[in-house]
Amino acid sequence: MLLSAFFLVGVWAATGTAWDPLGGASVEGASAPGGLPAGSGPDAAPGASGAATASPTPPPAPTKGAAAKGNPKGAVDSGAERPTGALPFDMPQPAALRSGAAGKKLVFAHYFTPYPLSLDNAAADRDYYTRNYLDPDGESGKHGRYGGLLRDRPLPVTPKGGDWEYANLQQEVRTARAAGIDGFTLDLLSLSGKNWDRSNLLMAAARSVDPAFKIMLMPDMTSLKTDDPAVLAEALATLADASAAHRLPDGRLVVSPFKAEEKSVAWWTEVIGLLKSRHGIRTAFVPLFLDFGAHSGEFAPISHGFSEWGSRSYVGQESSTRDVQRAHGMGKIWMQPVSVQDARPNQGIYDEAGNTATLRSTWTHAIEDGADWVQLTTWNDYSEGSQFAPSLHNGYAYLDLTSYYLSRFKTGSWPKIVRDTLYLSARTQFADADPTGDQSLVMSLRRGSAAPRDKVEVLSFLTGPGSVRTTVGTAEGSHEAPAGIHSQLLPLKPGTSSAQVVRGGKGGVRVDLPYRVDHQVEVQDLQYYAATSGRDS
Repeated sequence: MLLSAFFLVGVWAATGTAWDPLGGASVEGASAPGGLPAGSGPDAAPGASGAATASPTPPPAPTKGAAAKGNPKGAVDSGAERPTGALPFDMPQPAALRSGAAGKKLVFAHYFTPYPLSLDNAAADRDYYTRNYLDPDGESGKHGRYGGLLRDRPLPVTPKGGDWEYANLQQEVRTARAAGIDGFTLDLLSLSGKNWDRSNLLMAAARSVDPAFKIMLMPDMTSLKTDDPAVLAEALATLADASAAHRLPDGRLVVSPFKAEEKSVAWWTEVIGLLKSRHGIRTAFVPLFLDFGAHSGEFAPISHGFSEWGSRSYVGQESSTRDVQRAHGMGKIWMQPVSVQDARPNQGIYDEAGNTATLRSTWTHAIEDGADWVQLTTWNDYSEGSQFAPSLHNGYAYLDLTSYYLSRFKTGSWPKIVRDTLYLSARTQFADADPTGDQSLVMSLRRGSAAPRDKVEVLSFLTGPGSVRTTVGTAEGSHEAPAGIHSQLLPLKPGTSSAQVVRGGKGGVRVDLPYRVDHQVEVQDLQYYAATSGRDS
């Protein structure tokens, strides 16, 4: 039986299918069933009535798992606009990114409703994320087999009065908009309950913050529990009543189902027909496939465009060139997936992201291959470790990097680097580290990924040539970096890491990655942590 289990894991990984260790079901790369195990999360967050409530006496501070790392700087997400000097370039004004040719090159971020900024409006040191998702013993130990549900969480926010959930969703929209993002692709996991309510609330929050910020409807066919086209059409029509729902200039509602191939072309044709006949809604159908090559031909007659979930390693991205060409050859638009990394403790799989190599490679392909739209996969799916959103262990580093490539994608010109900026990334443990705690399911490399590596990356954006002085554990060194972008890899060593630009013997900008690397670890954590010199957090 044990050998059979390992064989099945290998087969599913080879086909892009993740094995759900909780239920033994295949998840096929899905963020929904494999991301949040059934029964996880607070059924009703304390204070959900709209008022901040007093928290009960907190339990002892967690000391295990990702929660034990804490936040060395005690940073919180205040929701403020980007500070001056956060980026190596001057961000174009919103009008420049939303008008003319730039306005047609749309960038969306995949929004996953189970992980909003806060689940219970409690202080970060004792909220639901800290007590139950980051701690291996959280939720009565139900995630202990894989060391806890999450390894990272949203950058903490201070508790709010009034309708705090709505206010937090507004803050997420402002953060995405400030990064140049045009809207969210909304993963519709259910048609009732907390995730459905949050979906509706997000539509209202987007409209209240910025009428130009749009929400693309993405029914998740790995999670929705209906086989009735009329039920889905009714739900889509309900959300389409919100002005934030993404429509083409000709008024068609964009519907982009996740794993569209879960249902037949005939089934989707019925959904599209019901939207028009019963609800008066014309549809632009942009199916997202887990296997684009196998299904694009049959779906072409009913589709405005195509997308794919994509891979999460920096190798093998050349297939995106073929996919864009195939879509355009059929007269369809293409929405390119752009990713940063992927590590799924509860599914026992991960991809080797190569520090920021996957982020840079997927963005470069989107730009050079001529994609029409981009989807960041994902904004906030912390159970996949794929988040671009500001997080506890990455701050704004990945989102700030994305703004640079986003500006090029939309405007057609590379932004001018006007201030030195350093990005530092590394894991907090070696790839082959054997956890010493109670974790019994450890992550293994997904087939097709790059080989594991133990490196610290110094990614420099410099206005002119300069020296970069580095410290990795006890090893000190320096390297010469040219003007522009330069990636320098250093061997990972126990301890913390830092880097600083030096010119003429004088120190310039500096970045510290304060999370300590250890040979011996209690819980496996194969996400890359990142920091930027452009921000305090």
